[in-house]
Amino acid sequence: MVALSDDIKEIFTKTKVMPMATASKSGVPNVAPMASIQLVGDDTVWIMDNYMVKTLENLKENPITALYFYDQETKRCFQVKGATEIKTSGPDYEKFRDQVRTKGHQYPAKSLIVIKITDVFECTPGKEAGKKVR
Repeated sequence: MVALSDDIKEIFTKTKVMPMATASKSGVPNVAPMASIQLVGDDTVWIMDNYMVKTLENLKENPITALYFYDQETKRCFQVKGATEIKTSGPDYEKFRDQVRTKGHQYPAKSLIVIKITDVFECTPGKEAGKKVR
């Protein structure tokens, strides 16, 4: 797995909604906004499945995903890719489910998507754009 640097973690944490890209087994893409998201380590992201349909179907067929995050102040942006695991029980699921449900009853917190980061790419326009950071 790949550990995020402190500056990348800061930008990640400041981002409130992140596009998450998935693809079906046959390669049909899907992008959906994720808001119930938390960085839980240098290399691990939790996302709560509140309303996923195509995203969840894709992750069951193809567990690889990508997230994009952007800092409006610095204009820096990154993409992380990783392998996912879907959890519907256990202490990690229960901990994040309880956090998400404090926001309101409209969040069903159906499953926890755990992403282990495998790659990080620079997305900031310029000569480093597209280069693998880690």
